[in-house]
Amino acid sequence: MRIATFNIENLDLPPKAASVEVRAAVLRPALERLRADVLCLQEVNAQHVPGRTERHFVALDQLLAGTDYAGFHRATTSGPGGTGPADVHNLVTLSRLPITGSREVRHELTPPAHYAPATAEPSVPQPAPLSFDRPLLVTDIAIGDGRRLTVVNVHLKAPLAASIPGQKLSAFAWKSIGAWAEGYFISSVRRNGQALELRRLVDQLLSEEVGRLIAVAGDFNAEDHDTPLRIAIGAEEDMGNGLLSPDSLVNLGRAIPADRRWSVLHHGRPQMLDHILASRALSSRFRGIEVHNESIGDEAIVYAKVSQPIGSSHAAVVTEFSIDAV
Repeated sequence: MRIATFNIENLDLPPKAASVEVRAAVLRPALERLRADVLCLQEVNAQHVPGRTERHFVALDQLLAGTDYAGFHRATTSGPGGTGPADVHNLVTLSRLPITGSREVRHELTPPAHYAPATAEPSVPQPAPLSFDRPLLVTDIAIGDGRRLTVVNVHLKAPLAASIPGQKLSAFAWKSIGAWAEGYFISSVRRNGQALELRRLVDQLLSEEVGRLIAVAGDFNAEDHDTPLRIAIGAEEDMGNGLLSPDSLVNLGRAIPADRRWSVLHHGRPQMLDHILASRALSSRFRGIEVHNESIGDEAIVYAKVSQPIGSSHAAVVTEFSIDAV
């Protein structure tokens, strides 16, 4: 069985983006190359359909047309109110095998921290909740003989400074270093809070079923050994208690040779931001991992010089397991 993750970056329709068919010339071969049985996608936008109140995944359907994924089972996140997908940055999990259940987890296990920015102008009188932008998408997949694989699709907060009232000159320009630093701190609180909720979710899943097959896949916006990954993994050396190690997760990306271990290139610096983690039971079935970064350009240069980029600045990651799914 092959499990993959791919941040396809703001998949949408014109005028917000290049046409799907133009983007498909790059994205569709990348998807087909994965040969995934389970595919976790991030940044899938949803569109209005005339005569319907809910948004629909029109752009995604067009991208997947003609591929095996078009017929896959599908689980998705929803927007405010839960009546349909959000306008931007939905999570989508596609599965060749039947999906027996899915749910979203957002502030179910970790309440939002409250904070009042000290640099805000005018001042903020009361702390406000630092709510998460996106939920975790939990999907149970039937793999035969009454067994299940649980896949958690994640997209953690990007390491960009959150806006502070009265402290921005423009979208990317700040009035002071202190205000930028506070905005960066707020963003980090949100990202680490999402990682904490993921860790608590994994604990919950393992308490329900010892030896559960769990894969956590997505864009963590963090590298191995950064705080969000350390929180999610729960490594033995951090716990100081070997008896807890059966519940830690395994970062499968460490099996990639160091010179190939990157999914994003930023200002010339390779970074592995997209990960697939596995429970101990699933890691025993791990057979290999690939990161498809051969054509990935430097995202800083692409953003500055390329009008309407049609690919993604993230590389897809795919793992293979010896699971005899039926």
